[in-house]
Amino acid sequence: MPSWRTTPTAADINGAGLRADYTAAARRVLRREQAPYLALRLLAAPPLVPYLAAGLAFMNLVDDTAETGTPEQRAEGLRALTARVEEALDSGRSGDPVLRAYAHAVTVRGLPAHWVSDFLAGAATAEADFTGFGTEQDFEAYLDAYAWPGVVVFTGLQYRGGPDPEAAAGWRRFVAAAQRVDFLADLAGDLAAGRLCIPRERLAEHGVTRAELERGQDGPAVRALLADQCGRARAALTAAADVVQLADPGLRAVGRMMTELMAHQLTAVERAGAGALRKDVGYGLLAPLRILARARRTRTA
Repeated sequence: MPSWRTTPTAADINGAGLRADYTAAARRVLRREQAPYLALRLLAAPPLVPYLAAGLAFMNLVDDTAETGTPEQRAEGLRALTARVEEALDSGRSGDPVLRAYAHAVTVRGLPAHWVSDFLAGAATAEADFTGFGTEQDFEAYLDAYAWPGVVVFTGLQYRGGPDPEAAAGWRRFVAAAQRVDFLADLAGDLAAGRLCIPRERLAEHGVTRAELERGQDGPAVRALLADQCGRARAALTAAADVVQLADPGLRAVGRMMTELMAHQLTAVERAGAGALRKDVGYGLLAPLRILARARRTRTA
């Protein structure tokens, strides 16, 4: 893997201060999410890496603020962060190197500002006090308000001028699949934290109660519910397959790895069955390495 020092140069990012800001953003990603960081460094075209690292650092910063503390603390934290982001986007100035790098990336890459403001608004209205969904419509509204803008503030930086309508719609399909898989893989942890990410109307259709899920109870109704949710996730993955071709050529290997990892994790959830209620389902160790190696071979072929 080439030294990080060469990466800002490939992206034509000059000036010691600005390069230090992008380095700080990349380090934040590395501390929080090593796998996505390595995927970017190893698979993405070098001129895209600093911008995408800044975008991922910003997305994580908003997520962390929306999920830390009491509801009141989350709301206040998001109000303060929104003001800081607006200042950074308007002036390029901020006391936070992540925000300075992100504001520069948004300006240079021409990402429409509405994606940023939509994401911040969605963090306050859809994520900060999130406990679950009543209906499928609630899930779709959550995607539109928070998850979709959240992925575009990051991935949208691959496109100069931001994604066109076709690419934006492709990333909407991608995030729908990603959320369905993630919610299933994290069922146990979410239930323990007081969140239920399967719409309550689906529980009612299968005659399953939340208490049964919280107890990790197995049985025909629970298995049918989980199979239904896995089927919906599998269909969403199929619908999102075209995101690889909609990506910039320099990011297609990353997109391919991300979709393969999701498919692998969903298969693990399907195999776990009701066990997913008792323990979160991860990627494992060897499969991500195999998928990364395969994506890297495809990129260099």
